[in-house]
Amino acid sequence: MGHKVPPLANRLQINRTWNSRWFSKKQSFGRLLMEDEKIRHHIKKSLSNAAISKIEIERTPSKVRVIIHSARPGIIIGRRGADIDRLREELHAKTGREMAIDIKEVKNPAIDAQLIAENVAFQLEKQIGFRRAMKRAVQVAMTSGGKGVRIRCAGRLGGAEMSRVESYREGKIPLGTFRADIDFGFCEARTTYGAIGVKAWIYKEEAPSQKQAASGQRDEAAELRYPEQQAPLKG
Repeated sequence: MGHKVPPLANRLQINRTWNSRWFSKKQSFGRLLMEDEKIRHHIKKSLSNAAISKIEIERTPSKVRVIIHSARPGIIIGRRGADIDRLREELHAKTGREMAIDIKEVKNPAIDAQLIAENVAFQLEKQIGFRRAMKRAVQVAMTSGGKGVRIRCAGRLGGAEMSRVESYREGKIPLGTFRADIDFGFCEARTTYGAIGVKAWIYKEEAPSQKQAASGQRDEAAELRYPEQQAPLKG
């Protein structure tokens, strides 16, 4: 099952949340879902060089809030906010709704799975060797704080007549541990030989189990309630 379900879907409400957070009746659900796809497609297309990792959408009855996670927020904002105002007007023209755009910076893009997949796909489109691109991405992710990295490319690699799959892996990727913080990204490289799919898995850290978290909370509560029982400091 871990091979069929994306790691992000397996970890919803554990250490992940939905990228679209709103509720609608059955009659308008499909229309709003397609509207979300149009918003994401327009932002990714018009800001292709802004290193956008994730786009979250929240809705109220009168307003749509778009949260853009980017490693280059300055490109989205523009000089004196001119570019973000233009983007807001374009989205308003497409949807007919009042738009609010928030930008969050990706602190460490080297261990962001979506940005890694897009970087490898960009190198494949520039006809850089796939082995070199994958190995370089794995090394950078591991030196930047990742505990495990796996990158997988599938297609006519190197212009071969028959498509194949190759992957590189370093560290551990515990897909079966749902409390493990595993990021997943996918991108397609459009080459002269056809499309090449690039997938990336990044293992960042493992959240404490419920028993460990509960015991930690009990210890903190005991220290606050009975400070006189703590051991005296030496020195």
